[in-house]
Amino acid sequence: ANAERFTTDKLKKIEETVLGAEEKLSSLEYELFSQVRNTIGENVARIQKTAKAIAAADVFAAFSFVAERNRYVRPKLNERGKIKISNGRHPVVEDLMADNQFIANDTMLDQGTNRVAVITGPNMAGKSALLRQTALIVLLAQIGSFVPAQSARIGYIDKLFTRVGASDNISRGESTFMVEMLETSMILHNLSRRSLVILDEIGRGTSTYDGMSIARAIVEYIHEYGQGAKTLFATHYHELNDLANEYPRVQNFHVAVKEVGTQVIFLRKLREGGSEHSFGVHVARMAGMPKEVIRSAEATLRVLEGSEHRDSMASRPGAIKKPVKTKSGTIESDGSLQLSLFQLDDPLLSSLRDQLAAVDLNNLTPLQAFDLLRSMKAELGI
Repeated sequence: ANAERFTTDKLKKIEETVLGAEEKLSSLEYELFSQVRNTIGENVARIQKTAKAIAAADVFAAFSFVAERNRYVRPKLNERGKIKISNGRHPVVEDLMADNQFIANDTMLDQGTNRVAVITGPNMAGKSALLRQTALIVLLAQIGSFVPAQSARIGYIDKLFTRVGASDNISRGESTFMVEMLETSMILHNLSRRSLVILDEIGRGTSTYDGMSIARAIVEYIHEYGQGAKTLFATHYHELNDLANEYPRVQNFHVAVKEVGTQVIFLRKLREGGSEHSFGVHVARMAGMPKEVIRSAEATLRVLEGSEHRDSMASRPGAIKKPVKTKSGTIESDGSLQLSLFQLDDPLLSSLRDQLAAVDLNNLTPLQAFDLLRSMKAELGI
């Protein structure tokens, strides 16, 4: 009420410019965007064609660079389904190793007698690397790349199946073994004549007999019902070596090692024929396991490999000693897998022990011994 506003035309124009700037900015921005969008829409086919050409050039340039740097060779593709790789190498592992230390290996798979390869051999010897490098070489050949090998003849494949490593899906209630079985089941239901199958340590997630039975049945199924699928099957179940004697298209291979005293040298070279050793205890020693564990494991292994009765495990030498607590006190265990029956605090067993302690073996007749055994059986109810 006590003031009066004055203005001029110049001030009015400045006010309009400032207040309308943001709106004009948004309008101009949308107009330019629409122009760009319309221009791209009119030329989308040409732009996509150019993008694909640039992408292809980028991929082929990368293939060329890697092939020249790492001594890759041009593979020869064939319709016969034959895979013959001479001195193949793992493209990633080889690149990470210094001074060309990677050991190359041959791979031979076809529709004939070399359809299924059962590969045995020690831990740490390179079975998994061999499986993976074969899959990668075949994949590289099919996408137009040179491959890490001295020479390679690659049959076209339509599916590349792999079951390697160990993983679980606890959120869905699936254990490691269940995931393994689900993935293997999917593979077996989708095999074809041109499939390449890579299976590594199938059956390791359950008991020995269960796992070995499943692994054996899978090899048999692929041989009989796999429609010619080529398969590399790595396993520590040496009992599967006899499959080569029963099925004409199964071959045995092993990764060689050399034993020098108590040391094992991994030669990492694939040889024909099966292996009978995995050298797991040696790998445990390399990992720094306590010497007590190693001694006990070696003793147990000698018993098992000697096919001795399971009860002989109770007196094996070199076992880890640990005090065992019972109701009657603490008993020093000598490493046996089970305690003596007479160390248990049980009245019946104590009675039998007293009867045996009272027997004079030097003056016991055969008839008296028979009567004693019969009475003890009756007392035990057997």
